[in-house]
Amino acid sequence: MCFSAAANFVGSGVLGTIGIATLTRVRHRRELLFAALPTLFAVHQFIEGFVWLGLDGILSPAVTHNMGAAFMLYAQGLLPFILPLSVILFEPNVKSRRCMLPFLAVGVLTSLYILWALTAYPLEISIRGNSIVYTNQATNYTFVAVLYVIATCGSLLFSKVKDMVIFGVANMAILLVVMGVKRYAFTSLWCAYAAVASLIILAYFWKSHRERPFRYAESM
Repeated sequence: MCFSAAANFVGSGVLGTIGIATLTRVRHRRELLFAALPTLFAVHQFIEGFVWLGLDGILSPAVTHNMGAAFMLYAQGLLPFILPLSVILFEPNVKSRRCMLPFLAVGVLTSLYILWALTAYPLEISIRGNSIVYTNQATNYTFVAVLYVIATCGSLLFSKVKDMVIFGVANMAILLVVMGVKRYAFTSLWCAYAAVASLIILAYFWKSHRERPFRYAESM
């Protein structure tokens, strides 16, 4: 994935299939946002396919930029908020949901800052090492990256649902590998391989179908 338009489109189709299969196993509305993550990743990868087409000269620069902006909107602007929110909604009781609130707060602040940065500073898109590089000078800071990781992985790692923790560990491992090998293409590559980790979400929803829904109204 993330090495050509064809790879993105094929990957999007596979992820879309995983997403539909996951959504069919939802048993409560609180599970819906987390179960929708594979489908959202599928749409995300589909969008990047058009970015590749633009960089290959098939689409106009304007369309390429707009597709890149849409990709960044989800990857950096929305995901830090959506992921911890989906975990909070899914947590089995009020006590565990309260433990997730700090991660949601970090996610909200991170998303607001990045959304501002995406509108206030120009986006540059290029190819390097067979990967797409998205550059925004206001988000290319270590502290922003740290907040992003806390929001997107922290809530998963502290979840009371075992398979969410596994998903979080997988994403952390992917993140460290990408940072070590191709930091310059972090946004594109991490989102792609995090999408592959959606198989963990499907596996969880499939095997836990009879155990859910949790008692979401519990106070403890």
